Order: sequence, then structure tokens, then C-alpha cells
Amino acid sequence: MAILIAAVALVGVLCLLDLLLTFGVIRRLREHTALLSGRGGQPPVLGLAKGKAPGAFSAVTASGEVVTDAAKLRMVAFFSSSCSACPERVPPFAEYASSHRLERDSVLAVIQDGAAEPVPYLDQIAGVALVCMEPVDGEVAKAFEVNGYPLFFLLDADGAVVDSGFDPAMLPEPAAV
Repeated sequence: MAILIAAVALVGVLCLLDLLLTFGVIRRLREHTALLSGRGGQPPVLGLAKGKAPGAFSAVTASGEVVTDAAKLRMVAFFSSSCSACPERVPPFAEYASSHRLERDSVLAVIQDGAAEPVPYLDQIAGVALVCMEPVDGEVAKAFEVNGYPLFFLLDADGAVVDSGFDPAMLPEPAAV
């Protein structure tokens, strides 16, 4: 009989401990919900904010052209050779650039290249954009404050960010120049 009483007491103590831990988890979830709702449920900003123009940069494209002026660009895309989502975003990027009749000279694709092997989707991008290969944390990425890939920026005639996002298909139609 003493063993039965000890077992029931032990189960009771374990139930109380479980109840206390559950209340702690619920409290933490409420804190996180408050933090997320204060942000409007938006994903974190991974680049230059809307309305801001990028800082000074200089990029040399694969064809040897030098790009230094964001005001001449309508769209800038950032890919990484180590990004698993980047290859699947290349076709929507190419489709966006061609369907909105963006001139090749007004679209810059920056590929952060840390790998020894060539980027497999390079040919697809080169058909619709100027391509620049730069190391991680290169000049262009710093100018656009990029810290996530893939990332796409739509720019106005002054070179300021109109919109940005992870999916080029979700960007608005570019304004006529």
C-alpha cells in the first residue's frame, strides 16, 4: 500500500510540474505573438527600404561594362551561388524582365559567388540582364544592404527603391520612364 501512495504522489507532482511548464510556454507564445503583431506580420527587411536610394557602388559586368549609377537601372536582382532557392527564382526573374520590356542595360543581376564551380543559371540571367559576379559582401550588396538571397529590387527613374521582395513575380509593374 505504501508503494501505491508513493506512486500516486509522484504522478501528482509530475502533473503539477507539467502544468507549470505549460503555463510558461503559453506566456512565451503570447510574448512572441505580441512581437509579431507589432511588426504587422511582415517578413524582416533584408535590404534597402522603399524610397531609399542605394549608396555609391561600382560593378564590372561579365562583359566588361562598368555600372556605377543606380538611376540608370530599373531592376536589380541578387543571387548567391550557395542559395538553394536562387535557381527556382531565375525563370520568374527572366519572365518579369522580358514581360515588362525592361531593357537589358537597365537590369543588373548580381551573383554572390563563393563557389569554385560556375553558376548553372548564369546563361539564363545573361539573356535579360547585365551580370556582375562579386564576392560575398561586395560593393553592390553593401549599397543595397542585402543580407538574404534571392532578393529583387524595383527602382524608379531616380534610382530609389520602389519595391523589393523574394519573388520577382510579386513585384508591381514598373512605372513608365
